[in-house]
Amino acid sequence: MNLGEKLYWLRTERGIYQKELAAELHLSISAISSYENGVHSPDIKTVEKFAKFFNVSTDYLLGRTECMMPIEDMNKKLMDQYNLTQIINTMLELSPKSRQDAADHANILKAAQSIAKSNDFNIKDEKRKS
Repeated sequence: MNLGEKLYWLRTERGIYQKELAAELHLSISAISSYENGVHSPDIKTVEKFAKFFNVSTDYLLGRTECMMPIEDMNKKLMDQYNLTQIINTMLELSPKSRQDAADHANILKAAQSIAKSNDFNIKDEKRKS
């Protein structure tokens, strides 16, 4: 996805019209349209405005990463003693095999959590029906 496609996707995902986005960011509707259609590229200050408004990283908008998370969110505490940056750095210090094992384990935990949530939902739904 290029910058224009990302801007369009982010805007429509939030149910925002070009007119609303233009007003919020102090831009013209035609500027928003030209960015989304790839006719023009925004300057760096405008890219920063988009990133802040949509709460994504500028690197994501510019296609340098698929990680949407802004860098300041990387330092939020995930647990008592770890933030995301520390966890990523720890993962990078592991061997490729250990990284794959950790990713596999995380996917197993994610699947188990999804199943547990689904079961909780089904139990609550059954209680409402009775």
